[in-house]
Amino acid sequence: MIDSFETTQNITIKQNQNPVENRLNRLLDEEGLSIYRFSLHHETEFIPKPIILEWKFPAVGVLGVWKPTADFSKRIEADWELGNHESRISIDAPVLALFRANDENGLCFSCSNAINRIEMSAKYREEDNNFYCQVILFTECKYPIKDFSIDIRLDSRKMPFFEALRQTSTWWESYEFLKPAYVPNITKQPLYSTWYQFHQDLDEQLLLKECSIAKKMGFEAIIIDDGWQTKDNNRGYDYTGDWRPEHFEDFGRLVRNIQDIGLKVGVWYSVPFCGTKSEAYKRFKGKFLTENHRWAPVFDPRFPEVREYLVNTYLQAARDWNLDGFKLDFIDDFKSYPETSFDLNDGKDLLSINAAVDILLTEVHAELQKINPEIFIEFRQKYTGPAMRKYGNMLRAFDCPGDYTMNRVRIADIKMLAGNTAVHADMVKWNFDETVEAAALHYINTFFGVPQISVMLSEAQTSHLNMITFYTKYWRENSEILLHGEFSPKLPLENYPVQSATKDDKIIFGLHSDQIISLQSTMDAIDVLNAKSSEKVLVDATSDFGEYDYAIYDCKGNIIAKDTIKVTQGINLFHVPASGLLQLQRIV
Repeated sequence: MIDSFETTQNITIKQNQNPVENRLNRLLDEEGLSIYRFSLHHETEFIPKPIILEWKFPAVGVLGVWKPTADFSKRIEADWELGNHESRISIDAPVLALFRANDENGLCFSCSNAINRIEMSAKYREEDNNFYCQVILFTECKYPIKDFSIDIRLDSRKMPFFEALRQTSTWWESYEFLKPAYVPNITKQPLYSTWYQFHQDLDEQLLLKECSIAKKMGFEAIIIDDGWQTKDNNRGYDYTGDWRPEHFEDFGRLVRNIQDIGLKVGVWYSVPFCGTKSEAYKRFKGKFLTENHRWAPVFDPRFPEVREYLVNTYLQAARDWNLDGFKLDFIDDFKSYPETSFDLNDGKDLLSINAAVDILLTEVHAELQKINPEIFIEFRQKYTGPAMRKYGNMLRAFDCPGDYTMNRVRIADIKMLAGNTAVHADMVKWNFDETVEAAALHYINTFFGVPQISVMLSEAQTSHLNMITFYTKYWRENSEILLHGEFSPKLPLENYPVQSATKDDKIIFGLHSDQIISLQSTMDAIDVLNAKSSEKVLVDATSDFGEYDYAIYDCKGNIIAKDTIKVTQGINLFHVPASGLLQLQRIV
């Protein structure tokens, strides 16, 4: 038992009441970059008690603390405030980043274990003006272990905070147990979702009509969301678990008809839920993590027969209906509840819920790929961390209907850690009484991810349809830059009011408030999406960049102005319609 601080370099073992051998070694020591390995070993199995690893970081110039799903709250927290950042296989990612002015990295620290629950914090201590950073292990471990190891990476190098996060993602990918899944091209195409406009009231003929319109506008896939499997439309989950397409006379025919239109088809499943009115509920009675969930009883994946049932459910659907993809939902509800049993004598083959989820999703992904190597699998926030990239190739922003600012923030937050995995917007929707300029804000705020849309296209105004068509065409023409260019989301405390992506001597800016765009070097092509309601676009050039042809479009694709201009050192002013587009092409 260890009662006092043990120190290796600048990390201390603040708390360890486990009477076992432990080690803390530094694996890497470079200028501003360190990696430590903490390990435990015991000859016999034991149930570990929480361990706290702690170090301090000077509170010099730090403006805020970035977390994977902090949304609008990236402020500094005091050490007397309650609550830590939680990470596990299906919740967030084990990383925090302290950032300074000018988007500079202060300290980005992360952990290699993305499967087990870890708590992390970086909190300000008013007594000595330092941040006290912690990694807390074994806060929910209720089963015995013999060995444990985790790597902790501390990066304080001078670079943009988003670059530090990107390099963290690359570090995770270096571990064999966190290798990301293959990402098919269909994951990088605009997608139509049924959820917000249909909810559970799906109508076959109207759906086919919507698909035809969506295809003509440039959409390549559809997710048929909740409602396909039940005639119940009460927004509940009482009938989940059996997954029989009772809503449609012939679901396979519907899928074929949509595919004949030209769209790939994915189908929604709420993976953990087993409704009390399902046949599966009777079959798996006693094999739930809880029966007291607000929505429905939650399957216990530690039972091999539960995992087999879930895997076979998706395999059968993929085979029977020739599906192109799946939206696997509510993965984060696989967790420990107050009544969850940790008795291994009742038929479980595992005690760790997180390990069971890992095995389940690994098998789901592997078996579905055997049927269709190009199959897409969507997960949504918060289950968008490095472990989930092993099984899912689409990571979507959490539901934020009608809130394009939140959509923009969530896309950026996921994207900084997602590597080459496709990052999708939450499905955009808006009131059709909105002006077309206001409607366009919902759409173009998603453009540094893959746009998803969920509006009734057959009921939309012509001007709205023209806007969607114009900007979908623009996004597709520039998707390689928007998705794979060097991504720079600026000013996290202000919700990324300026974003940019750069590739092959072209830069695309998303301007979301009245900020000044800083142009650091000559580019052959410069696009500015004026994703705000005001018209002034100010471009600050660091030197004279020469002559450019420019064109200004409104959000429906109409050309408002064309001319030639010299981009000179200092402020260059353009008048671009609200939700419009400015394009400059250098004259060589």
